[in-house]
Amino acid sequence: MALEIVALGEALVEIMRPTRDLPLDEPGPFVGPFPSGAPAIFADAAARLGARVGFIGVVGEDDFGRCLQRRLLADGLDLTHLRVTAERPTGCAFVAYFADGSRRFLFHLRHAAAGMLGPDDVQPEYVQGVRVLHVMGSALALSESSCAACYKAAELAADSGALVSFDPNLRPELLGVERVRMLCAPILELADIVLPSGPEARMLTGAEDDEEAARQLAAGKRVVALKQGSRGSTVFTGEAELYVPALSVEEVDPTGAGDCYDAAFLVGLLKGWPLEKCARFANAVGALAVTALGPMEGAPSYESALAFAGLAE
Repeated sequence: MALEIVALGEALVEIMRPTRDLPLDEPGPFVGPFPSGAPAIFADAAARLGARVGFIGVVGEDDFGRCLQRRLLADGLDLTHLRVTAERPTGCAFVAYFADGSRRFLFHLRHAAAGMLGPDDVQPEYVQGVRVLHVMGSALALSESSCAACYKAAELAADSGALVSFDPNLRPELLGVERVRMLCAPILELADIVLPSGPEARMLTGAEDDEEAARQLAAGKRVVALKQGSRGSTVFTGEAELYVPALSVEEVDPTGAGDCYDAAFLVGLLKGWPLEKCARFANAVGALAVTALGPMEGAPSYESALAFAGLAE
């Protein structure tokens, strides 16, 4: 059967402190490796929710690469365009969590296998014909070749009539606001759906208020789902605004919650649901995602997410 969603970008593993307030610069225990990488988390979550999903990326010919492939295949992803290379090792991140809710990351990514993603990895026949192409800001910033691959994929998808979805998950403190806006501009021109946090929306527009920034992004026919964490989310179109409250859970690991929200929102759209139902489903999936240690470990099945959200088929 034809793919419904294709995502591309970095796939890596995370190795993390098992408890809070253990910094990375002191000896101590770690747990992992856990499959990770924002585009890979998104793709895996969408597949677990029942979508037919393909992933384009690069991993090393090593144990971490095999860890990623095993997990993604087990959850039903098509990996025919996941390249395995002996030239560089699979990317990884070391992570520490703190009681104030902050996190510290130590990445080996840009010069790992993930950074080798390039335009030649994007084959037109693989992207054309899908219903949604999902692009993450992290993949734009990963390397010049990865950015070029994302631009190529988005242009191919848009030209073929597919929806282009964009999560601008970039950190302006690392790149600078102007650089972030420059990287995102070509994707925003093509995007039908934008899935930002408040700070990301403000960063892209220059607006001082989260909601006003989302309104600006939603100008025209674009759908913007503003992710608001423990408050829930608000969906903006050129004609309406719809706030949907969050669902309460006990947080264990917040990494990947936004990526899982993206997956659920798009799955709902593909099912033809009204925007309110898409957002409630996405709130539920994003909430469940934080209830287990590991970026992909809390991602729920379609049935369990529906039940938690209180939604009927």
